[in-house]
Amino acid sequence: MDPIAVVTGATNGIGKITARELAKKGYRVVLVARNAEKAARTATEIAAAAPGALVETILCDMSSQKQIRAAAAELKHRHDRLHVLVNNAGGIWMKREVTTDGLERTFAVDHLGYFLFTTLLLPQLRQGAPSRVVNVASEASKVGKIDFDDLQGEKRYSPGRAYAQAKLANILFSSELSRRLLGSGVTSNALHPGAIASGFGHNDPGIFRFVVTIARPFLIGEEKGARTSIYLASSPDVDGVSGGYFVKCQPRLPPRRARDPETARRLWEVSERMCGMA
Repeated sequence: MDPIAVVTGATNGIGKITARELAKKGYRVVLVARNAEKAARTATEIAAAAPGALVETILCDMSSQKQIRAAAAELKHRHDRLHVLVNNAGGIWMKREVTTDGLERTFAVDHLGYFLFTTLLLPQLRQGAPSRVVNVASEASKVGKIDFDDLQGEKRYSPGRAYAQAKLANILFSSELSRRLLGSGVTSNALHPGAIASGFGHNDPGIFRFVVTIARPFLIGEEKGARTSIYLASSPDVDGVSGGYFVKCQPRLPPRRARDPETARRLWEVSERMCGMA
């Protein structure tokens, strides 16, 4: 049976490249995406690029906990075991927005989306062991801080601050997950993909879009940006490696605030409550 890889945010950028390359490597790939038309088109493109590959789609808006739970339930219905989960979906919003769950959108999508989807899929990942969780973070985490008194940006919001906090949360979640999965055969690693020339940020108005446009000539391409995700998802070099942070397919010491196990533990507990799992 082909190993099964689930990729979120799989219709654009490095998520799409990651899904395509895993299909080429013989994985049965499940694309998790918001838009049905884009998901179907991406599945067709990947199937053409990887003849014989099996490609599935599941629709899910990662800002909605109801949809995340439904997507996880659908995956459980289709597959009793999973071998790779790449948490890639994310975004940045210039103005503070609130999801249908009443949560600030950046934190909801970029962190709680990873947290809830992964924890719901842990039974299938354990069943598929040895299996891997790959969390796409960012070097933006270096300037991030987990503000437990204002996680939702209600007192003070800026897009950069919200994004950096969420990316720091990705690494803390990844390391705490690794500790909790010790001995299970399921590994968890985080990565920085690089500063990528993609559609990221182009759906937002104003200065951020302007900065992204100006910086584009200095950014790396999506193919290079996806390499570390693909490496952590599939390379035998990282068999059994867990709790790491990788840049350019090499282990890297994560930011200081990402190395605090007490912050990671507390964030896990807070995330459980925010997802109604406590």
